[in-house]
Amino acid sequence: MLRATHKKTTLEVLALPTAPFAEGRVHSWIAGFCGRLGGVRLKSDPAGNLLVHYRHGVGRVARPVCLTAHTDHPGFVAEGTRGKHRLHAVWRGGVKPEFFTDARVRFRVEERWVRGRIVSTRTTGKGAARKVAGAEIDVPTDVPAGSLGMWDLPDAAVRNDRFYARACDDLAGVAAMLCCLETLARTRARTEAYFLFTRAEEVGFVGAMAACRARTIPDRCVVVAIETSAERANARIGNGPILRVGDKATTYYSPATSYCQAVAEDLRKADKSFRYQRKLMDGGTCESTAYCQLGYEATGICVALGNYHNMNARTGRIGPEYISVSDFADLVKWFVALTTARQLYTGVDAALQKRLKKIETEYAALLRRTRFIAKP
Repeated sequence: MLRATHKKTTLEVLALPTAPFAEGRVHSWIAGFCGRLGGVRLKSDPAGNLLVHYRHGVGRVARPVCLTAHTDHPGFVAEGTRGKHRLHAVWRGGVKPEFFTDARVRFRVEERWVRGRIVSTRTTGKGAARKVAGAEIDVPTDVPAGSLGMWDLPDAAVRNDRFYARACDDLAGVAAMLCCLETLARTRARTEAYFLFTRAEEVGFVGAMAACRARTIPDRCVVVAIETSAERANARIGNGPILRVGDKATTYYSPATSYCQAVAEDLRKADKSFRYQRKLMDGGTCESTAYCQLGYEATGICVALGNYHNMNARTGRIGPEYISVSDFADLVKWFVALTTARQLYTGVDAALQKRLKKIETEYAALLRRTRFIAKP
């Protein structure tokens, strides 16, 4: 069951406008939210990523958890209005060109939305590599250069067991991290943890890589990158959050993955309603790969997502993304457990080492007695 305050937080975050390199409204909201919590310090790094540090009642933890999620979603940035209400905008993110045809969009101008309709697109590449780089959009009034645009879809809402929104990817991950932070502050949890909110993931982990180069995350942290990942045949919406052992490009740091699973198993023993999955989510590549490649011990957790990047495969049109409310509630539980676990991360898969050592000891004598000398 999702707390009422967490539901409210999530709906507000899911309604925020955002696009790659235009995440300012999300970051302002995060700063305001964190400013109302106790035990929390927030800072920006040179790339504009936000790092939140929670510590209360303890000294420096040797290997704290750092949860991380990106604050952007595929979207437009206005280049300015030309002629009579014809707006030119660049597009940033991965959506198939056919979904742009006659699609409705909205641009944030000060505190209101200006709606428009796509009349043409600019593309790059050919065949399967063809991508939209920009669009011409009919709008009823001027839209200043730099205004961010998103698909013209309703604000976030809950229907049955689902959150529907213009952008679940990855504002749902952002919201889950904030719900975890609120829980830590409200309960005055005696722990230390970090929360990183990155920029421009949708164009290739730009913010996450910049954070790695700047060592924004303390090197002693184990990094758990949060995503909403396209539902797979073996990873269904509603079956619990997913321990993501890898993606299309790589598998993640095994001891970090095993630690998240050990915490999940402890949580499941204590809370019979908690569910989770362990899967290889190989539909795409996520920030965990960047963290692993650039020197961090990292793994990933996600929730299964419908209408990935707003592409409704059934209708062939743009539609709201959606996730399971129960998956989200269990995701928050998992985050709280990871940041407060008595079983601390050591960088070693102790359980696996113990199993292997037991096998080795059991069969060592038999291995020696049965050895043979190979003849040429």
